[in-house]
Amino acid sequence: MKTRITELFGIKYPVIQGGMHFVGLAEMAAAVSNAGGLGIITGLTQPTPDDLAKEIARCKKMTDKPIGVNLTFLPGFAAPDYPGYIQAIIDGGVKIVETAGRSPEQYMPALKDAGIKVIHKCTSVRHSLKAERIGCDAVSVDGFECGGHPGEDDIPNMILLPRAAEELKVPFVASGGMGTASQLVAALALGADGINLGTRFIATKEAPVHENVKKALVEASELDTRLIMRPLRNTERVLKNEAVEKIVEIEREKGAATTIDDIKEYVGGVYPRVMQKGEMEVGAWSCGMVAGLIHDIPTCKDLIEGIVHGAQDIINQRLVKFAAE
Repeated sequence: MKTRITELFGIKYPVIQGGMHFVGLAEMAAAVSNAGGLGIITGLTQPTPDDLAKEIARCKKMTDKPIGVNLTFLPGFAAPDYPGYIQAIIDGGVKIVETAGRSPEQYMPALKDAGIKVIHKCTSVRHSLKAERIGCDAVSVDGFECGGHPGEDDIPNMILLPRAAEELKVPFVASGGMGTASQLVAALALGADGINLGTRFIATKEAPVHENVKKALVEASELDTRLIMRPLRNTERVLKNEAVEKIVEIEREKGAATTIDDIKEYVGGVYPRVMQKGEMEVGAWSCGMVAGLIHDIPTCKDLIEGIVHGAQDIINQRLVKFAAE
């Protein structure tokens, strides 16, 4: 299946594994890339640029296919060593970077001078246009259904994707709630050139997370996510658990007066305990509504090929009948 995204990144299938904290390790990225998609290492999961350099080298021993690195630009005074991380990416020979969070504009010259293609994750058309304007090669358009941070506009993909198609000249992928063959078909129909999967890839055999996490995704329905940190205008979609219900209760009681200090014990530093130790109730972790469509734990190869081949079957068998009538 060829699209502008497969051509841009030199991949077989238009399926990208987005950056995910304590999930996007070398094993995850290599498994996706070996299966024909684009695997992505999550840069800031690595404590230092040197650690990222080692993770890139480890990944390259597992695959000779294209891989990417996610860099999320966070607000705050104690910023990570972004120039150091970028240098590690350059020195590691990685030619694709997924950026997220704040605008990557100040880092674009260094990335472009190194011949790196940049895909920026956006939750709105206006931010997508800004990404295009500053020289990003592609955009990951992230709908309200997504796990993690959906922005503050609350626009679902059935509206956001065709709006992006109206405005953008660069290729874009549909992100947020993606995980099935029919969704790939829908994304292509709405103007996207591929899909970005996050939560769905956590429930795969190669995902380097505790089995409790995978089991939780299989057991969850589309009704089992919650939005937290809305009063802070840093909304995050997470899987419900005891800690999340406490956060929701605090935010309900304090309303607009909620501060990060009120909930920090449930959101700060919990990812290693959840993803690595399987402590499912200790804190909030990102999860998309696609959890309702996760019913098994396949290999990355079986997942990706099932999505792509299933999409081709839908196009060639089901949809062609409507076109003929």
